[in-house]
Amino acid sequence: MSALHALQKKQAQLKMRLWELQQLKMKLRDRESFPPDKVPFPMPEVPLVFRGHIQQGREMAKSVVSNLQICYPLPGGSALVTFDDPNVAKQVLQQKEHTIDMEEFRLRVQVQPLELPMLTTIQVASQMSDKKVFVSGIPAGLKLSEEELLDKLEIFFGKTKNGGGDVETRELLQGGVVLGFTKDEVAQQLCQKGQFSVPLGKQQFPLTVSPYVSGEIQKAQVRSQPVPQSMLVLNIPDVLDGPELQDVLEIHFQKPTRGGGEVEAVIVVPPGQRGLAVFTAKSV
Repeated sequence: MSALHALQKKQAQLKMRLWELQQLKMKLRDRESFPPDKVPFPMPEVPLVFRGHIQQGREMAKSVVSNLQICYPLPGGSALVTFDDPNVAKQVLQQKEHTIDMEEFRLRVQVQPLELPMLTTIQVASQMSDKKVFVSGIPAGLKLSEEELLDKLEIFFGKTKNGGGDVETRELLQGGVVLGFTKDEVAQQLCQKGQFSVPLGKQQFPLTVSPYVSGEIQKAQVRSQPVPQSMLVLNIPDVLDGPELQDVLEIHFQKPTRGGGEVEAVIVVPPGQRGLAVFTAKSV
């Protein structure tokens, strides 16, 4: 009986050892899948390309489109004329040089179409940071200054009991805060947990911690986009002041005999100066 008991005991020990080896194998497999210096989240590390295509059938907030701005430099001795009707601009542009009759002299100016640079393709290489995280879910209307908010987040996520560590950098962005840590494993630990209840002021707020992904523009393609209602007036001599010259140009390009029509706006840049015309998305 003693021999049988010893055999059963040895068999139980072997089963326990086999179970331990299986557990160790699983841990090693997980470690190979998620190296300790990487945050275990599937994030793209290949270039992303936008070619100007949009998906139809989905509503988009107007604020997203209205933020688009294109700045066009205007040289000295030039003017930007915008008509109500794009067909009027087309007619005026058929004559490249215009003579404006004044009481004591004549102004000879050149006109040309206005074309804006439009971004058609942009290639961005994204990379996930090993030491940085993005903290989101911060409620709007907090009665905290930027420094106070950053201080509170640094204190909370700087404590080891919260899964954090020494904070090296901090930055407030639109939609959240980026925190950088001195050690890689801190970012991994925080992202694995994901959700935190953080005291901000007199209340606790649920905040989300996710990997921080940065992007770098590697390639961009630009094409010229005509502005059908506008045109440039060039080589304007320095003979009139700005307001008077603006009136003269507006009257001239409104004359039907010159192929003109109703002028919506005239912007004049006197010789020796420089201007910047800002174009925004047309509101719907």
